[in-house]
Amino acid sequence: MSKMPTVKDVAEYAGVSVGTVSRVLSGETAVKPMLREKVNDAISALGYRPNVTARALRTSRTDVIGLIVPDITNPFFAQLAASVERAALERAHSLMLASSHDDPEAEQSHVSAFLHRSVRGIIVVASSDGSGLQLPASVPIISLDRRFGTFPLVSTNHAQAAALIADHLYGLGHRRIAYIAGPADTEAGRMRKEGFVGRLEEFGKTGEPVELEIAYGRFDYESGERIARDLLSRPPQDRPTAIAAASDQQAIGALRTARDLKIDVPRKLSVTGFDDISLANLVVPRLTTIRQPADMLARRAVGLLLAEPPVAEDEMVDGSLIVRGSSGPSPQSKAESAGHTN
Repeated sequence: MSKMPTVKDVAEYAGVSVGTVSRVLSGETAVKPMLREKVNDAISALGYRPNVTARALRTSRTDVIGLIVPDITNPFFAQLAASVERAALERAHSLMLASSHDDPEAEQSHVSAFLHRSVRGIIVVASSDGSGLQLPASVPIISLDRRFGTFPLVSTNHAQAAALIADHLYGLGHRRIAYIAGPADTEAGRMRKEGFVGRLEEFGKTGEPVELEIAYGRFDYESGERIARDLLSRPPQDRPTAIAAASDQQAIGALRTARDLKIDVPRKLSVTGFDDISLANLVVPRLTTIRQPADMLARRAVGLLLAEPPVAEDEMVDGSLIVRGSSGPSPQSKAESAGHTN
């Protein structure tokens, strides 16, 4: 078996110094393009692979980023993980992924495992607000979407985005609205609810008030289906004309209940979500929702993680309203308009 090529072999093949090869491998931008091309050509020709373990022993870190999500089966977190992986590859880093299953102890265990593997940094989508509070870190840690301990947070501006849904439903004439909130032990869940409720309260001060009912659940299909069944099993005059959910999964669960109960969406009921997972554009009717810019969030999180010196400030990105077929004018306002024309 032939021996594996070394940095010295690459340098000799490219006709450059060992130091130049090392600078190219470490991603230094000061290397001249012509020399960088020679080194990369030599690496390809020889099939050279950097010794990650040896580099870790020298520098006490690898070109690996650790990512912890609460639930990899959640479509939004799966999309977010894919975006983080792409962003890491753009910065010549690879990704190591772990799921905490919404368990703070498992989350802590994953962080410790990443630290023992000398990762370059860790990105955490927290299981709850209380996780990570007493965690000392020897590498940079960034919170993504949900705050992890006291570490800097990169997220959508949840309150701003939720207010867009309130604007949309109020503008369509809905005055009996139910809101399916997310877990109260997550900052994202609280901020989405506060943004939605606060905007409706503002409307009530200057215009028609809204009858608002709030129910709490997890960010999953089951919660949306269960809560919607309770809301929609009532007589028509006691039912909401719109259900705004704090996640697309909840909203899709509500759509399932409406279908089971033969309640037409959007003629008799409007349903909205939050996240814009891939399934939101596949369900029937397609879901009106808030788009979280996953690629932008991932790039910012990776960028802050690798920044020198480390960044200590939060960064918020605005969400955008995506209007599809699951929302329409309130049946109450349509009936009133018909009455005026008769």
